[in-house]
Amino acid sequence: MEHLRRELAKHTQIALDSSIFIYHFEANPTYLPLTEVILTTIADGSCQGILSTVSIMEVTVWPWKQNRGDVARQYELLLANFPNLTIMDVSRDVARKAAQLRALYNVRPADALLVATGLIAGATAWVSNDTQLRRLTSELEIFVLDDWLTKT
Repeated sequence: MEHLRRELAKHTQIALDSSIFIYHFEANPTYLPLTEVILTTIADGSCQGILSTVSIMEVTVWPWKQNRGDVARQYELLLANFPNLTIMDVSRDVARKAAQLRALYNVRPADALLVATGLIAGATAWVSNDTQLRRLTSELEIFVLDDWLTKT
């Protein structure tokens, strides 16, 4: 796990996929050790985390489906107050960059918006568990959680 921390800390800013927080909030037993390292690395200031407002939708949809607005609001509050995490709105620049990413790499709309948010913010790494996004390696360094399960 220390190796992951060192690799992430090489970046000033890292963009996060919604799945990182979903796994963490749900205490996913497979990924929780990794999300703890990732989020601790951000919280302690070793690097800055970047998150899109689109992630608020993705992280809170399940609690809303379960009629648990209290949990959805708690998740949003945790995101809003997470140390060294910037939540960015989808701006025109982000939308334009997302369109370019979709055109070049054929990524899904939500993924394009999430990654574009990070790129516009200056992130040099993307942390996700979506292997489809490996095709973006010419844009930024890609960290896929499943790859790190075997490295620990």
